[in-house]
Amino acid sequence: MARRNNDDDLLLEEDELTAAFLGDDDTPTAMAVDDPTQQPSANPADEQWDEEEAVPGQLAVDVYETKEKLVVKARTAGVKKDELDVSISDNQLTVRGTLSAGNEDDVENYFLQECYWGEFSRTIALPVPVKEEDIEAVLKDGVLTISFGKVKQDTVKKIQVL
Repeated sequence: MARRNNDDDLLLEEDELTAAFLGDDDTPTAMAVDDPTQQPSANPADEQWDEEEAVPGQLAVDVYETKEKLVVKARTAGVKKDELDVSISDNQLTVRGTLSAGNEDDVENYFLQECYWGEFSRTIALPVPVKEEDIEAVLKDGVLTISFGKVKQDTVKKIQVL
């Protein structure tokens, strides 16, 4: 939200607040709105990425329960069964894998690159206790479905106060 002070100078309060949260004044959000020469690059190819600092991609999941099961679903299209690692420890589920784009040695230039290729990983704390011996993982049509048997909880347990 911009406002004018007594000298009719435009104050960029919103950009200043954003810059305060995001870092120094050289960030694109902190640039003066009326200076068209300071626009951030719209071409992702202009950005330089340090491959050694690459972070595994995040896997989007749906987690829901039925009367008897806790179910975790994830879109894993393009991932082979042998490229998936699914594990559980201390009621935390971890899914790791690799999305391979295939052989791209002959690519000279990307015009648009939106697909994520490479390693991905996701660890989620399961919202209810599950039976670690009652787990089924199925990969079908690009969807990984992991079903857990739920541990039955006593509805209410009376605790005697001493």
